[in-house]
Amino acid sequence: MNIVRVALDVPVPRLFDYLAADSDQSDIGRRVIVPFGKASRSGVIVSLATASEHDKLKAVTTILRDMPALPAEWLALCEFCSRYYQAPLGEVTSFALPPLLRRGKLPRAGKTAAAAGPVAAPDLPELMTTQQAAVDAISGTAGFHTMLLHGVTGSGKTEVYLRAIDAVLARGGQALMLVPEIALTPQLEGRVAARFPGAHIVCANSGMADAARARGFLDALAGRADIVLGTRLAVFIPLPRLQLIVVDEEHDASFKQQEGLRYSARDVAVWRAHQLNIPIVLGSATPSLESFHHASTGRYEMLELPERAVAEAMPVVRIVDTRREKLQEGLSADLLAGLQQRLERGEQSLVFLNRRGYAPVLACPPCGWISHCLRCAANLVVHLADRRLRCHHCGFEAAIPRACPDCGNVDLLPFGRGTQRLETMLVERFPEARVLRIDRDSASTPKKWQALLATIHAGGADILVGTQMMAKGHDFPLLTLVGAVGADAALFAADFRAPERLFAQLMQVGGRSGRAELPGEVLIQTEYPDHPLYRALVDHDYVRFARAQLDERRIAGFPPFSFQAMLRAEARNIEQSLAFLIEARSAGEALADGVTLYDAVPMRMQRLMTLERGQLLVESSSRPALQTFLATWMEQIYALKMPAGLRWHLDVDPQEF
Repeated sequence: MNIVRVALDVPVPRLFDYLAADSDQSDIGRRVIVPFGKASRSGVIVSLATASEHDKLKAVTTILRDMPALPAEWLALCEFCSRYYQAPLGEVTSFALPPLLRRGKLPRAGKTAAAAGPVAAPDLPELMTTQQAAVDAISGTAGFHTMLLHGVTGSGKTEVYLRAIDAVLARGGQALMLVPEIALTPQLEGRVAARFPGAHIVCANSGMADAARARGFLDALAGRADIVLGTRLAVFIPLPRLQLIVVDEEHDASFKQQEGLRYSARDVAVWRAHQLNIPIVLGSATPSLESFHHASTGRYEMLELPERAVAEAMPVVRIVDTRREKLQEGLSADLLAGLQQRLERGEQSLVFLNRRGYAPVLACPPCGWISHCLRCAANLVVHLADRRLRCHHCGFEAAIPRACPDCGNVDLLPFGRGTQRLETMLVERFPEARVLRIDRDSASTPKKWQALLATIHAGGADILVGTQMMAKGHDFPLLTLVGAVGADAALFAADFRAPERLFAQLMQVGGRSGRAELPGEVLIQTEYPDHPLYRALVDHDYVRFARAQLDERRIAGFPPFSFQAMLRAEARNIEQSLAFLIEARSAGEALADGVTLYDAVPMRMQRLMTLERGQLLVESSSRPALQTFLATWMEQIYALKMPAGLRWHLDVDPQEF
């Protein structure tokens, strides 16, 4: 009796046995269509068996042999993610496949690329000594080795990646390069294509059409792809000759998936490099504190790029004390003067405010009404351009009321400011300037985003108003001034990672200035000018900031000196969510050897999309102890009886609290 064990995308941590008379060892890793309940599902065969604990087995409908079987190393990668992130294997394999292949289909054949003829080698920039040393270290590494490439903004990290990839291609190998958000880094995609005109480059991100994603996956699986460039999902693309992995901007929170399979692509990439015994490079101007700690303790090798590659110097960072200054729509006299100077010199400026919309809230001063979202514990943001109130969490929107819904007052006021309000003010303040706003409203599609970038590069804008979309991956030669507005709130956020993210964000966005021959300047407005975070920014001293943060975390017992998992639940009312978490905590108390279970509490944003949410933190000073506990605890949680409508998930190594 031939039995296949199939991973199906169902919320149950087990495999399913089916009869398959014509199956053999070559079918492990193949997609399969099987009956499940009253319907059919697609899954992946992960093993064969000669016996089953179940008496009556259904027969496989179809074993799909229309593409090569998924390799053993791909299945092993999925099994690791299933174990570490405590997710059903079927959920992982389903997530790791492109949607079209997941549904048991194949893409139509695309246009076959013409065979590349002789290609002239592109002119390569001359490397600095530190760049050459980094390239030599990467290219000279054999076997698994993790290197942290710490280079200041504009230090030429991308050139180091490209030289290392070139060496891999020359040996007949393949390279995988992960970036946080490919839509935000079109220059990188173009630069890779220009550097390797004869190479087959596959791009992978969730914004691509299903057929294109599937074709890229199959090209990589068959060994036809030379370079895979993609976002976090690209870490699962099979590459039979993979010899190098690069994770650019490794600190970026976008590498952590926040829905479904909650995995860290950076961490999975490190495990994959270990699995394949190949080197991996993590690059950043502001490394995550976890990576910096690993490099400081010798677990990773630190490669330093302390100087800019093109510009003569780092931008000058100045702190603008706003405590005793009357601001004009949130902008200081120094920043306004700086904008005027750049206008007169024909240079570009960026005003950075990480809050889109016109204002964070609409309010009625006489009665105290404010624009609450009906579905979330959040306020509706004023979008004055189209006269709408929008929730940036659930997407709910409504028209701006003509009068207060509670008292009828017609003088409703927007409080605070977003990018739209800054744009309006700057247009009025500098009528001769071409002001361009860049946020997720103005760049809502890839086509609009590309058009905005083209305008900036062509010199068609004088003053840019942007959110974090402008903080990374961009190189504008005329941009010489960056003004940061409204950064202080992150200094006192409840999340212990907030200072780390603020420092990275300000250093990254400040690094957009002065990247060519023109000198750059960064003005940071703050009411806390003596804060150590801002002083470290002035000195461009990431190491001082990182060591101070690590000292604080060591004292508090926060990661990387502890390891965490977060159990979250959501239901129609908070009582149900917390009751489930309390029951789960009770189930885990007897198992908690070397593990601390904290009390169940409501989440900071308690209500989201009409559901009330709670969370329960689990922590240990030992990663193995935590993993051992979670594996047993999950079995007990799956056995709990849950009220209708309650949903839960476990987030290992959570990044948001």
